[in-house]
Amino acid sequence: MTFDTSRRTLVQIVDRSPQVKPKPTNLLQGTLDLLILKALATGALHGLGVSRRIEQITRGTFVVKPGSLFPALHRMEEAGWLESFWGDSENNRRAKFYALTKAGKNQLEVESEQWETIALAMTNALKAT
Repeated sequence: MTFDTSRRTLVQIVDRSPQVKPKPTNLLQGTLDLLILKALATGALHGLGVSRRIEQITRGTFVVKPGSLFPALHRMEEAGWLESFWGDSENNRRAKFYALTKAGKNQLEVESEQWETIALAMTNALKAT
């Protein structure tokens, strides 16, 4: 588990590859925001749906707990990246749904570009002799 002091979130990342026993993995600062934005890129989801979508798109590597997810969703809504509305979940329970705003779509592009730059730099560093 890692505590991101700048965003005040606790995130547990689990490596679920078949050869390795699940273990926590640290997230770089800002990764949770990017994962949430990406999860919502295809449409509105309720909180549990966001968590499930992140787990799905990362093939089980990232498991975001409610204690980390909901503060991040609220912070991102306050930043204007998300909008929310009440609706019925797939099991007919009332749930708060989140959707990207135009600012959120722009932020997804910005954070995706930043992440690609970081990933490329790390790949180059690991290949260096």
